[in-house]
Amino acid sequence: MDSKYADIISRFEKIQQELSNPKLISDRNKFRDLSIEQSELSPLVEKIKQLQKLSADIAEAGELQKTETNQEYKQFYTATITESKEKLAALSDEIDSDMRKQDANDVRDAIVEIRAGTGGEEASLFAAELYRMYRHYAEGKGWQIELYNSAVSGSGGFKEIIFQLNGKGAFGKLKYENGVHRVQRIPATEAAGRIHTSAVSVVVLPVVEDVEVEIKDEDIRIDVFRSSGPGGQSVNTTDSAVRITHSPTGIVVTCQDEKSQLKNKQKAMSVLKSRIYDLEMQKKQEEERKTRNTAIGGGDRSAKIRTYNFPQSRITDHRIKVSWHNLASIMDGAIDEMLAEVSDRLSKQ
Repeated sequence: MDSKYADIISRFEKIQQELSNPKLISDRNKFRDLSIEQSELSPLVEKIKQLQKLSADIAEAGELQKTETNQEYKQFYTATITESKEKLAALSDEIDSDMRKQDANDVRDAIVEIRAGTGGEEASLFAAELYRMYRHYAEGKGWQIELYNSAVSGSGGFKEIIFQLNGKGAFGKLKYENGVHRVQRIPATEAAGRIHTSAVSVVVLPVVEDVEVEIKDEDIRIDVFRSSGPGGQSVNTTDSAVRITHSPTGIVVTCQDEKSQLKNKQKAMSVLKSRIYDLEMQKKQEEERKTRNTAIGGGDRSAKIRTYNFPQSRITDHRIKVSWHNLASIMDGAIDEMLAEVSDRLSKQ
Protein backbone atom coordinates (compact mmCIF):
# COMPACT_ATOMS: atom_id res chain seq x y z
CA MET A 1 0.00 0.00 0.00
CA ASP A 2 1.18 3.52 -0.82
CA SER A 3 2.81 5.15 2.21
CA LYS A 4 0.52 8.18 2.02
CA TYR A 5 -2.51 5.88 2.24
CA ALA A 6 -0.91 3.94 5.08
CA ASP A 7 -0.38 7.19 7.02
CA ILE A 8 -4.08 8.04 6.75
CA ILE A 9 -5.15 4.56 7.88
CA SER A 10 -2.67 4.75 10.76
CA ARG A 11 -3.95 8.18 11.84
CA PHE A 12 -7.57 7.01 11.65
CA GLU A 13 -6.83 3.95 13.78
CA LYS A 14 -4.97 6.08 16.32
CA ILE A 15 -7.98 8.42 16.60
CA GLN A 16 -10.27 5.43 17.16
CA GLN A 17 -8.00 4.19 19.94
CA GLU A 18 -7.94 7.61 21.62
CA LEU A 19 -11.71 7.98 21.37
CA SER A 20 -12.18 4.59 23.03
CA ASN A 21 -10.16 5.73 26.04
CA PRO A 22 -12.65 6.49 28.88
CA LYS A 23 -10.30 9.15 30.30
CA LEU A 24 -10.76 11.26 27.16
CA ILE A 25 -14.37 12.04 28.10
CA SER A 26 -13.08 14.48 30.73
CA ASP A 27 -11.31 16.50 28.01
CA ARG A 28 -14.32 17.69 26.05
CA ASN A 29 -12.38 19.91 23.66
CA LYS A 30 -10.01 17.14 22.61
CA PHE A 31 -12.89 14.65 22.36
CA ARG A 32 -14.76 17.07 20.10
CA ASP A 33 -11.73 17.74 17.88
CA LEU A 34 -10.91 14.04 17.50
CA SER A 35 -14.54 13.23 16.72
CA ILE A 36 -14.60 15.87 13.98
CA GLU A 37 -11.31 14.61 12.54
CA GLN A 38 -12.63 11.04 12.60
CA SER A 39 -15.76 12.03 10.69
CA GLU A 40 -13.66 13.93 8.13
CA LEU A 41 -11.27 11.02 7.57
CA SER A 42 -13.91 8.29 7.56
CA PRO A 43 -15.03 8.67 3.88
CA LEU A 44 -11.40 8.76 2.74
CA VAL A 45 -10.51 5.66 4.76
CA GLU A 46 -13.50 3.81 3.27
CA LYS A 47 -12.28 4.60 -0.26
CA ILE A 48 -8.75 3.47 0.61
CA LYS A 49 -10.14 0.16 1.88
CA GLN A 50 -12.09 -0.23 -1.38
CA LEU A 51 -8.82 0.42 -3.22
CA GLN A 52 -7.09 -2.26 -1.17
CA LYS A 53 -9.88 -4.75 -1.97
CA LEU A 54 -9.68 -3.99 -5.69
CA SER A 55 -5.90 -4.53 -5.62
CA ALA A 56 -6.39 -7.85 -3.84
CA ASP A 57 -9.09 -8.90 -6.34
CA ILE A 58 -6.79 -8.10 -9.27
CA ALA A 59 -3.94 -10.08 -7.73
CA GLU A 60 -6.21 -13.05 -7.00
CA ALA A 61 -7.73 -13.04 -10.49
CA GLY A 62 -4.23 -12.89 -11.97
CA GLU A 63 -3.12 -15.94 -10.04
CA LEU A 64 -6.25 -17.88 -11.01
CA GLN A 65 -5.83 -16.91 -14.64
CA LYS A 66 -2.30 -18.36 -14.71
CA THR A 67 -3.44 -21.81 -13.59
CA GLU A 68 -6.82 -21.96 -15.35
CA THR A 69 -7.03 -24.24 -18.38
CA ASN A 70 -10.67 -23.57 -19.28
CA GLN A 71 -10.69 -20.81 -21.93
CA GLU A 72 -14.09 -19.51 -20.91
CA TYR A 73 -12.90 -19.03 -17.33
CA LYS A 74 -9.62 -17.49 -18.51
CA GLN A 75 -11.60 -14.91 -20.50
CA PHE A 76 -13.75 -14.24 -17.43
CA TYR A 77 -10.64 -13.58 -15.31
CA THR A 78 -9.16 -11.36 -18.03
CA ALA A 79 -12.37 -9.28 -18.16
CA THR A 80 -12.46 -9.10 -14.36
CA ILE A 81 -8.86 -7.84 -14.22
CA THR A 82 -9.48 -5.23 -16.93
CA GLU A 83 -12.65 -3.94 -15.25
CA SER A 84 -11.04 -3.90 -11.80
CA LYS A 85 -7.99 -1.99 -13.08
CA GLU A 86 -10.24 0.67 -14.59
CA LYS A 87 -12.09 1.02 -11.28
CA LEU A 88 -8.76 1.08 -9.44
CA ALA A 89 -7.42 3.93 -11.58
CA ALA A 90 -10.61 5.98 -11.20
CA LEU A 91 -10.77 5.40 -7.44
CA SER A 92 -7.07 6.25 -7.05
CA ASP A 93 -7.60 9.58 -8.85
CA GLU A 94 -10.62 10.28 -6.65
CA ILE A 95 -8.67 9.56 -3.47
CA ASP A 96 -5.74 11.73 -4.58
CA SER A 97 -8.17 14.56 -5.31
CA ASP A 98 -9.74 14.19 -1.86
CA MET A 99 -6.30 14.16 -0.25
CA ARG A 100 -5.29 17.37 -1.98
CA LYS A 101 -8.36 19.01 -0.49
CA GLN A 102 -7.83 17.40 2.93
CA ASP A 103 -4.25 17.93 4.05
CA ALA A 104 -3.39 16.12 7.29
CA ASN A 105 -2.41 19.49 8.77
CA ASP A 106 -5.70 21.17 7.85
CA VAL A 107 -7.33 20.33 11.18
CA ARG A 108 -4.60 22.04 13.22
CA ASP A 109 -4.56 25.43 14.93
CA ALA A 110 -2.49 28.09 13.17
CA ILE A 111 0.33 30.49 13.96
CA VAL A 112 0.20 33.61 11.78
CA GLU A 113 3.17 35.91 11.26
CA ILE A 114 2.63 39.30 9.59
CA ARG A 115 5.61 41.55 8.75
CA ALA A 116 5.80 44.94 7.08
CA GLY A 117 7.92 44.92 3.93
CA THR A 118 8.61 47.63 1.38
CA GLY A 119 6.74 50.88 1.93
CA GLY A 120 7.91 52.07 5.33
CA GLU A 121 5.18 53.33 7.68
CA GLU A 122 2.46 52.67 5.11
CA ALA A 123 3.47 48.99 5.05
CA SER A 124 3.29 48.80 8.85
CA LEU A 125 -0.18 50.37 8.82
CA PHE A 126 -1.35 47.81 6.26
CA ALA A 127 0.17 45.03 8.39
CA ALA A 128 -2.06 46.23 11.24
CA GLU A 129 -5.09 46.20 8.91
CA LEU A 130 -4.34 42.64 7.80
CA TYR A 131 -4.09 41.61 11.46
CA ARG A 132 -7.47 43.25 12.07
CA MET A 133 -8.92 41.40 9.04
CA TYR A 134 -7.74 37.99 10.28
CA ARG A 135 -8.78 38.82 13.86
CA HIS A 136 -12.33 39.71 12.83
CA TYR A 137 -12.52 36.58 10.68
CA ALA A 138 -11.33 34.44 13.61
CA GLU A 139 -13.79 36.07 16.01
CA GLY A 140 -16.61 35.30 13.58
CA LYS A 141 -15.52 31.65 13.61
CA GLY A 142 -15.44 31.56 17.40
CA TRP A 143 -11.69 30.95 17.43
CA GLN A 144 -9.49 32.06 20.30
CA ILE A 145 -6.71 34.53 19.50
CA GLU A 146 -3.43 34.38 21.41
CA LEU A 147 -0.87 37.12 20.85
CA TYR A 148 2.77 35.99 20.77
CA ASN A 149 4.88 38.96 19.79
CA SER A 150 4.47 42.41 18.24
CA ALA A 151 6.65 45.35 17.26
CA VAL A 152 4.76 48.62 16.90
CA SER A 153 5.90 51.27 14.42
CA GLY A 154 5.96 55.00 15.04
CA SER A 155 2.68 55.45 13.15
CA GLY A 156 0.89 52.88 15.29
CA GLY A 157 1.07 50.08 12.77
CA PHE A 158 2.96 46.82 13.12
CA LYS A 159 6.48 46.15 11.93
CA GLU A 160 5.74 42.58 12.97
CA ILE A 161 2.96 40.75 14.75
CA ILE A 162 2.79 37.02 15.54
CA PHE A 163 -0.33 35.37 16.93
CA GLN A 164 -1.97 31.98 17.27
CA LEU A 165 -5.50 31.11 16.18
CA ASN A 166 -6.97 28.28 18.22
CA GLY A 167 -9.85 26.78 16.31
CA LYS A 168 -10.64 23.56 14.48
CA GLY A 169 -9.21 23.79 10.97
CA ALA A 170 -7.65 27.24 11.36
CA PHE A 171 -4.53 26.20 9.44
CA GLY A 172 -6.56 24.58 6.67
CA LYS A 173 -8.57 27.76 6.21
CA LEU A 174 -5.58 30.11 6.09
CA LYS A 175 -2.71 28.03 4.67
CA TYR A 176 -2.93 29.67 1.23
CA GLU A 177 -2.44 33.14 2.75
CA ASN A 178 1.34 32.55 2.67
CA GLY A 179 3.14 35.11 0.54
CA VAL A 180 3.43 38.83 -0.18
CA HIS A 181 0.26 40.94 0.10
CA ARG A 182 0.58 44.18 -1.88
CA VAL A 183 -1.48 47.32 -1.19
CA GLN A 184 -2.07 50.21 -3.58
CA ARG A 185 -3.61 53.38 -2.13
CA ILE A 186 -3.05 57.03 -1.28
CA PRO A 187 -1.41 57.28 2.17
CA ALA A 188 -2.91 59.73 4.66
CA THR A 189 0.43 61.56 4.69
CA GLU A 190 0.53 61.98 0.88
CA ALA A 191 -0.28 65.64 0.19
CA ALA A 192 -0.11 65.30 -3.60
CA GLY A 193 -2.64 62.50 -3.70
CA ARG A 194 -0.32 59.99 -5.37
CA ILE A 195 -0.97 56.26 -5.13
CA HIS A 196 1.75 54.36 -3.28
CA THR A 197 2.50 50.65 -3.41
CA SER A 198 3.56 48.84 -0.24
CA ALA A 199 3.97 45.19 0.68
CA VAL A 200 3.43 42.96 3.71
CA SER A 201 4.47 39.32 4.10
CA VAL A 202 2.22 36.72 5.70
CA VAL A 203 3.32 33.30 6.94
CA VAL A 204 0.85 30.71 8.25
CA LEU A 205 2.22 27.73 10.21
CA PRO A 206 0.47 24.67 11.64
CA VAL A 207 0.66 24.31 15.43
CA VAL A 208 2.46 21.05 16.22
CA GLU A 209 2.50 18.82 19.26
CA ASP A 210 5.62 18.56 21.42
CA VAL A 211 6.21 14.94 20.36
CA GLU A 212 6.24 15.83 16.64
CA VAL A 213 9.39 17.98 16.75
CA GLU A 214 12.41 17.12 18.84
CA ILE A 215 14.56 20.06 19.94
CA LYS A 216 17.73 19.23 21.81
CA ASP A 217 18.77 21.50 24.67
CA GLU A 218 22.28 21.82 23.24
CA ASP A 219 20.85 23.13 19.95
CA ILE A 220 19.20 26.22 21.41
CA ARG A 221 20.35 29.41 23.13
CA ILE A 222 17.86 31.27 25.32
CA ASP A 223 18.34 34.98 26.03
CA VAL A 224 16.13 37.02 28.35
CA PHE A 225 15.65 40.79 28.37
CA ARG A 226 13.14 43.46 29.31
CA SER A 227 10.08 43.92 27.12
CA SER A 228 9.95 47.15 25.16
CA GLY A 229 7.09 49.15 23.70
CA PRO A 230 6.88 51.86 20.99
CA GLY A 231 10.05 53.89 20.81
CA GLY A 232 12.00 51.27 22.70
CA GLN A 233 10.85 52.30 26.18
CA SER A 234 10.77 49.55 28.80
CA VAL A 235 7.28 48.29 29.58
CA ASN A 236 8.38 45.79 32.19
CA THR A 237 10.71 46.02 35.16
CA THR A 238 11.80 42.39 34.93
CA ASP A 239 13.60 40.36 32.28
CA SER A 240 10.44 38.66 31.02
CA ALA A 241 11.04 38.81 27.26
CA VAL A 242 12.59 35.69 25.71
CA ARG A 243 14.65 35.15 22.58
CA ILE A 244 15.41 31.58 21.44
CA THR A 245 18.02 30.82 18.78
CA HIS A 246 18.06 27.39 17.15
CA SER A 247 21.62 26.70 15.98
CA PRO A 248 21.01 23.93 13.36
CA THR A 249 18.50 26.03 11.38
CA GLY A 250 19.44 29.58 12.39
CA ILE A 251 15.82 30.27 13.35
CA VAL A 252 15.38 33.04 15.94
CA VAL A 253 12.11 33.50 17.84
CA THR A 254 11.28 36.35 20.20
CA CYS A 255 8.29 36.57 22.53
CA GLN A 256 7.60 39.44 24.92
CA ASP A 257 3.84 39.94 25.13
CA GLU A 258 3.41 38.06 28.42
CA LYS A 259 4.58 39.44 31.76
CA SER A 260 5.74 35.96 32.73
CA GLN A 261 9.13 34.81 31.44
CA LEU A 262 7.94 31.19 31.59
CA LYS A 263 4.87 31.91 29.44
CA ASN A 264 6.99 33.83 26.92
CA LYS A 265 9.41 30.91 26.77
CA GLN A 266 6.56 28.43 26.20
CA LYS A 267 5.12 30.57 23.40
CA ALA A 268 8.52 31.07 21.78
CA MET A 269 9.16 27.31 21.86
CA SER A 270 5.76 26.71 20.26
CA VAL A 271 6.60 29.08 17.39
CA LEU A 272 10.07 27.52 17.02
CA LYS A 273 8.62 24.01 16.76
CA SER A 274 6.08 25.15 14.17
CA ARG A 275 8.80 26.84 12.10
CA ILE A 276 11.04 23.76 12.20
CA TYR A 277 8.08 21.53 11.30
CA ASP A 278 7.18 23.91 8.46
CA LEU A 279 10.77 23.89 7.22
CA GLU A 280 10.70 20.10 6.99
CA MET A 281 7.30 20.25 5.30
CA GLN A 282 8.64 22.68 2.68
CA LYS A 283 11.62 20.40 2.01
CA LYS A 284 9.22 17.51 1.46
CA GLN A 285 7.07 19.62 -0.88
CA GLU A 286 10.18 20.65 -2.82
CA GLU A 287 11.12 17.01 -3.29
CA GLU A 288 7.59 16.27 -4.49
CA ARG A 289 7.74 19.23 -6.90
CA LYS A 290 10.95 17.91 -8.41
CA THR A 291 9.44 14.44 -8.72
CA ARG A 292 6.29 15.49 -10.52
CA ASN A 293 7.70 18.72 -12.03
CA THR A 294 4.76 20.89 -10.98
CA ALA A 295 4.44 23.71 -8.46
CA ILE A 296 2.24 23.54 -5.41
CA GLY A 297 -0.01 26.60 -5.31
CA GLY A 298 0.74 29.08 -2.55
CA GLY A 299 4.00 27.44 -1.53
CA ASP A 300 6.36 30.28 -2.41
CA ARG A 301 6.52 32.69 0.51
CA SER A 302 8.44 35.29 -1.52
CA ALA A 303 5.84 35.47 -4.31
CA LYS A 304 3.31 38.29 -4.64
CA ILE A 305 0.01 36.51 -4.14
CA ARG A 306 -2.53 39.31 -3.83
CA THR A 307 -3.05 43.01 -4.50
CA TYR A 308 -5.42 45.21 -2.48
CA ASN A 309 -6.32 48.17 -4.71
CA PHE A 310 -8.14 50.71 -2.52
CA PRO A 311 -8.94 53.38 -5.19
CA GLN A 312 -10.85 50.75 -7.21
CA SER A 313 -12.12 48.78 -4.17
CA ARG A 314 -10.68 45.66 -5.76
CA ILE A 315 -8.71 42.67 -4.46
CA THR A 316 -6.96 40.44 -6.99
CA ASP A 317 -5.41 37.07 -6.25
CA HIS A 318 -2.64 36.63 -8.80
CA ARG A 319 -2.32 32.86 -8.39
CA ILE A 320 -5.83 32.14 -9.63
CA LYS A 321 -6.36 35.42 -11.55
CA VAL A 322 -9.64 36.25 -9.80
CA SER A 323 -10.77 39.63 -8.43
CA TRP A 324 -13.32 40.65 -5.81
CA HIS A 325 -14.86 44.13 -5.63
CA ASN A 326 -15.95 44.28 -1.99
CA LEU A 327 -12.65 45.40 -0.48
CA ALA A 328 -14.20 47.17 2.51
CA SER A 329 -16.13 44.11 3.74
CA ILE A 330 -13.14 41.84 3.13
CA MET A 331 -10.90 44.11 5.22
CA ASP A 332 -13.57 43.83 7.94
CA GLY A 333 -13.05 40.06 8.01
CA ALA A 334 -15.57 38.80 5.42
CA ILE A 335 -12.98 36.59 3.72
CA ASP A 336 -14.75 33.21 3.72
CA GLU A 337 -15.79 33.40 0.06
CA MET A 338 -12.32 34.51 -1.05
CA LEU A 339 -10.54 31.84 1.00
CA ALA A 340 -12.87 29.12 -0.30
CA GLU A 341 -12.30 30.03 -3.96
CA VAL A 342 -8.54 30.29 -3.55
CA SER A 343 -8.39 26.96 -1.71
CA ASP A 344 -10.64 25.18 -4.21
CA ARG A 345 -8.58 26.30 -7.22
CA LEU A 346 -5.12 25.90 -5.74
CA SER A 347 -5.90 22.46 -4.29
CA LYS A 348 -6.54 21.24 -7.85
CA GLN A 349 -3.17 22.42 -9.18
